[in-house]
Amino acid sequence: MPIIAVANQKGGVGKTTTAMNLAACLALADRPTLLIDVDPQGNATSGLGHQRPRSGGAHDLFFAPDRAPATVLETAIPGLSIIPASRQLGTTEGELAHLPDRELRFRKAVSVLKPSYHTILVDCPPSLGLLPTNALAAADACLIPIQCEYYAMEGLAQMLDLMGQIREHYNLTLSVAGILFTMYEAGLAYADEVAAEVRYHCGEHVLAASIPRDPLLSEAPSHGKAIVDYAPRSLGAWSYVALTKELMSHEQ
Repeated sequence: MPIIAVANQKGGVGKTTTAMNLAACLALADRPTLLIDVDPQGNATSGLGHQRPRSGGAHDLFFAPDRAPATVLETAIPGLSIIPASRQLGTTEGELAHLPDRELRFRKAVSVLKPSYHTILVDCPPSLGLLPTNALAAADACLIPIQCEYYAMEGLAQMLDLMGQIREHYNLTLSVAGILFTMYEAGLAYADEVAAEVRYHCGEHVLAASIPRDPLLSEAPSHGKAIVDYAPRSLGAWSYVALTKELMSHEQ
């Protein structure tokens, strides 16, 4: 059963959109899936129809791993569960800072949850701090969404460097699940140039699937729905289905 962290220290690259919609597609493909929202902004939580609780939720995973199953909520999509980002999650990095095992707290909770799901996805905050570090230390692989724009390579290099540090100190088997182009407009000269540069440097990790700009992808979370539920015939929905099929093919 894979544990996949969806991470990029740069905000606004479609990370949460990818975590939500990939989780929904996996669940609809008969892979019982858990999405853990460890981004204090809580957008994956609200995007799947839940209000952010004041306390508990993902915050408890770092301090009470035995209570992890009690933090799980069901969603409107059969087979998809979520652990929400509570408002309390915003204080987690400060609370972890002085603990000797601060990078490995999340791993303990995930080990309790792991037997119940085919896939666990972790939506990480846009940072290089202790929350994404914990997620990567617990994960089998990292999916890195990037937007084909200025500084994309710089941000990608920082993310891959963090993964190298995690492998060296906490998680020897951490791999790259893939680099995913999001909000990608093929044929736009600048976007194609950036995509070509990423393929040149990291070609073996770049996924064939990409996610185009689609206003419906931004609209769906305001209704508390994944794109495959809100607009199943949309270009965005088909793109996330293609991504899901590609990642599932890697399981073979």
